[in-house]
Amino acid sequence: MTSRLSICVAGFWWASLGTVGFLVVPMLFVYLPTPSLAGGMAAKLFTAQTWVSSLCGFFLLLQSRNTRSSSAAASVQAAMVFIVLGMLLALLAEFGVAPHIMARENLRLWHSVGSGMYVLQWVCAATIFWKLTAPRQSAV
Repeated sequence: MTSRLSICVAGFWWASLGTVGFLVVPMLFVYLPTPSLAGGMAAKLFTAQTWVSSLCGFFLLLQSRNTRSSSAAASVQAAMVFIVLGMLLALLAEFGVAPHIMARENLRLWHSVGSGMYVLQWVCAATIFWKLTAPRQSAV
């Protein structure tokens, strides 16, 4: 699991969440002419981010099955919970929270819930990256 490709995928997941959620979307609301236009574009970006998160998580789950060394087993199991949680948060935000936001139904509540879930997903991706890049003790 701690192959270079897995580390790159985990880093990409974390960086894409940070870039979209903390840089690009806020800039949409600053530079686009109306909040409605910015919100529509943000929704499309968050949908794309859900796909990125799902694919990265799925890849990492597949890679975790290929772990053969006992020294990597601990980091795989520790990261597994965060992989599944990050994917779950992405899917719940997309299919559970986003429809309420798009319907402008209790917007303040659902936007807060969605933002909180996004930040938690970012924390999960950061934790996965951290755990995969942590130095492992070699059994001598």
